[in-house]
Amino acid sequence: MSEPEPGWVERELALEFPALGLASLALAAPQGRARRTDPGVAARLRALSDRFGGRRAVTLRQEPVPAAFRVFFRHVGLDPDEQRTPVEEAVLERLLRGEFASRGRVEDALLLAVVETGVPVLALDDERLDGPLGLRAARRGERLGEGPLAPDLPDGRLVIADARRPVAVLFGDVAPSLRPEGGCRRLRLVAVRAPGVPSVHVEEALWTAAEVLRAG
Repeated sequence: MSEPEPGWVERELALEFPALGLASLALAAPQGRARRTDPGVAARLRALSDRFGGRRAVTLRQEPVPAAFRVFFRHVGLDPDEQRTPVEEAVLERLLRGEFASRGRVEDALLLAVVETGVPVLALDDERLDGPLGLRAARRGERLGEGPLAPDLPDGRLVIADARRPVAVLFGDVAPSLRPEGGCRRLRLVAVRAPGVPSVHVEEALWTAAEVLRAG
């Protein structure tokens, strides 16, 4: 399996958060019937559902990786009690639904990655990206992606960007034009390393998602 590629971090961010990082992994996107949930993946989600009951949900934020993301949220101006960290959001949805619900191969891969490792992973259409990905602050007048559906970005909002424009809000939405829809042939999985999170967890999150996408 390919090694994850390190991303860049804008100088001002790197000075403020020396341990902040980004890594990505490119792979072929599942096509046709392969985009549907694999029975083995569905079984894995059921097993995870059994492990994440109410007690685990309460103690989750005290575990090292989720706790590191909560701390980083506060440092960048996000309240994790209002905008939950991705793993806490996934576990809360499991409690509300009674299970980790399957939504398709790509969505299930991202869900398994964040629940099993605590590190969120997003997926982009790799063929629409321009150059390597990195982390920076949004500039005045920038929008999230391109085209009529691209929303405006607040000046200074932290984003994941390629060489040309923001492609996702950090811990938020992916640009509409870069979502891996049905015609996507190549994916790029992206994970952010919050300060205090060992790089091995970021790599494990990417490999977990890639394993699900390559199965079957």
